[in-house]
Amino acid sequence: MSGRPLIGISTYAESGVRWGVWQLDAALLPAGYPRLVQRAGGLAAMLPPDAPEHAAAAVARLDGLVIAGGPDVEPVHYGAEPDPRTGPPARARDAWELALIRAALERGVPLLGICRGMQLLNVALGGTLVQHIDGHAEVPGVFGRHPVKPVPGTRYAEAVPEETSVPTYHHQAADRLGTGLIPSAYAEDGTVEAVERPDGPWVVGVQWHPEMGEDERVVRALITAAGV
Repeated sequence: MSGRPLIGISTYAESGVRWGVWQLDAALLPAGYPRLVQRAGGLAAMLPPDAPEHAAAAVARLDGLVIAGGPDVEPVHYGAEPDPRTGPPARARDAWELALIRAALERGVPLLGICRGMQLLNVALGGTLVQHIDGHAEVPGVFGRHPVKPVPGTRYAEAVPEETSVPTYHHQAADRLGTGLIPSAYAEDGTVEAVERPDGPWVVGVQWHPEMGEDERVVRALITAAGV
């Protein structure tokens, strides 16, 4: 071991992806995720969707886990009917990432959920989601920015104590928080922008996309918690 914590990052699974002369199914991840983990002092390992029963074995090999952003969580996982504005389900990803989250929580592996990852963390702990909000994804395919304000005394505030402008692109948000979660940052409109478990192993979710910005502090906090 080099001393750099091994951080697993969940990935997309997409069909018909083009690169060079190829058009093939691919497990893929925007490069911002591994680059951010690497800049923050970790080793990045991609975790493409797999059978949920393999999640515990995968997590056992990791020092930390990032659940990446992506498509909407299927509402069946939180007991709701789909809103017409909710996107198509990604069932293999939902099942795999929920299993990864539960394995990390059970094993005490430090965990960071990003955008969809924060929503899945909330759902895994029995919370629910608002299926559509306005103002947090203004232009399709273009990240916006808005300020988020930390809640004093939280783990997030320890890492980022001041109000900051963050890269954002989401149309869903946490509604009822899952068991043991507390809000640790808010947007100006009152949307919960970060959640965490205040006790035990380091578990934080952020609704924005730190991999699209320059602020490494949240991921540095994950790396510190995952230190080997």
